[in-house]
Amino acid sequence: MPRSIRALIDRRAAETPEKTYLIAPETGLALSYRELQRASRLLGRYFAMRGLRRDDKVAIYAHNGTQTALLFLGTMYNGLVSTPLNLLSQKSQLAWVLEHSDAKLAFVARDCEEAFAAAVSLMRNPVEAVVFDPDAESLFVEDALPETSPNAVAEEDHALLMYTSGTTGQPKGVVLTHRNVVSGGLFTAEAHALGADDRVLCSLPLYHINAQIVTAVGPLACGGSVVMPHRFSASNFWELLERHRCTWFNVVPTIISYLLSRTDPAARKPDLSRVRFGRSASAPLPPGLHREFENKFGFAVIETFGMTETCAPCFSNPLDPGKRKYGSVGKPVGNIAKVGGPGGRSVSAGVVGELMVKGDNVMRGYYRNPEATAQALEQDGWMHTGDLGYMDADGCYFVTGRAKELIIKGGENIAPREIDDVLYRHPAVLEAAVVGIPDAHYGQEIMACVVLKPGIAADEAGLRAFCESELGRYKTPKVFRFLGELPKGPSGKVQRLKLLEA
Repeated sequence: MPRSIRALIDRRAAETPEKTYLIAPETGLALSYRELQRASRLLGRYFAMRGLRRDDKVAIYAHNGTQTALLFLGTMYNGLVSTPLNLLSQKSQLAWVLEHSDAKLAFVARDCEEAFAAAVSLMRNPVEAVVFDPDAESLFVEDALPETSPNAVAEEDHALLMYTSGTTGQPKGVVLTHRNVVSGGLFTAEAHALGADDRVLCSLPLYHINAQIVTAVGPLACGGSVVMPHRFSASNFWELLERHRCTWFNVVPTIISYLLSRTDPAARKPDLSRVRFGRSASAPLPPGLHREFENKFGFAVIETFGMTETCAPCFSNPLDPGKRKYGSVGKPVGNIAKVGGPGGRSVSAGVVGELMVKGDNVMRGYYRNPEATAQALEQDGWMHTGDLGYMDADGCYFVTGRAKELIIKGGENIAPREIDDVLYRHPAVLEAAVVGIPDAHYGQEIMACVVLKPGIAADEAGLRAFCESELGRYKTPKVFRFLGELPKGPSGKVQRLKLLEA
């Protein structure tokens, strides 16, 4: 089967036309595979009427909803390039992305119209907005659209243009082909042994690669289904799992932390007998938090690792609990991987280097940025992730941190995650993130930013004493800063550089 979004949708519509693909819990709308195909074809007729052609970019600025998912998939179905926009972007950054992406048209949710207009006012060449309701039953009246022949779609055609969070400068546009996107969905299904009876609860926004590939394309790859609320809510998370008979859920460590602290043990316990596992990605899952969640709720959480540049999944722990390792992102899935030392040569087990991956899920490159593409991609296809880590004797990979986030104190490299994990073990800590700060004597010192659990007190002296007992004095943070929340990107990943601006 050709690896394209059109081929996937057409196959599902032919094999199981009446099977539910997507459920929108706020409206109760359920979308079958036949309806997904029909709506995608209608969208193609609309694009043709508007004069859009193959490989044109179509921006989407909206929260999750039935029509948001249709636009995301339907744009790719018709040979155009889906370009989801981050709702958390400041107007200047949003304007820059719109200009840089060469978007021909933007679909904007009605409640996002004002923010979008503010960004467009900064643009030299404003993009036209089509305002829509993400919860509508349909976008177009079929009789108003002329009949057209659909564009051809090939595996190597561009499908998705996703912009990174841009924490160290302007965002980079990641160009992903149909082969990349479909491979990401297939690798997700392979990693978790997903089948047609599986249904995932998607708690992440569709403007992030995790939700797009794992919970929108993943079910397409295996013939399953997805429950897609507007956004994550700790108050109805368990009820949604029960009501819609989900077999797995996809979250990030921040959500795991929130569920632990905000789930009332005295409340009615939902029937979660169908849930096989939860999946955590997009940021490191502290082992202590991991164990606490599994012990409290009684089912496994599978830690994984992926990037926008790899269409989300590239490492995963196995389903077999005897083969999983806390603190590890698991083994490569679909792609191959290595730990690179000087010159990109593989290093021995236990030696820290840069994680590198190669496979059909790895991006084509960065849009209009050949310099960044050349830095990230070797000519033989290996991609530099920018993440440091090592492989143990069993072939399991461990991520120790981002190369750019290493703290160098007195000439010694200190991985922030090592200190994060210790702080998460403190009973009062809900969230923690460590960064390096300038120091006249050591070059850099350590600052810990901490969010406390509701109703539980802790002070700097207590946290310092705890860290000294676990880490020793040298790695104990010099500065502790207490915050109401940590700055995060759309995936829930802490944006450490923004902690320095707080």
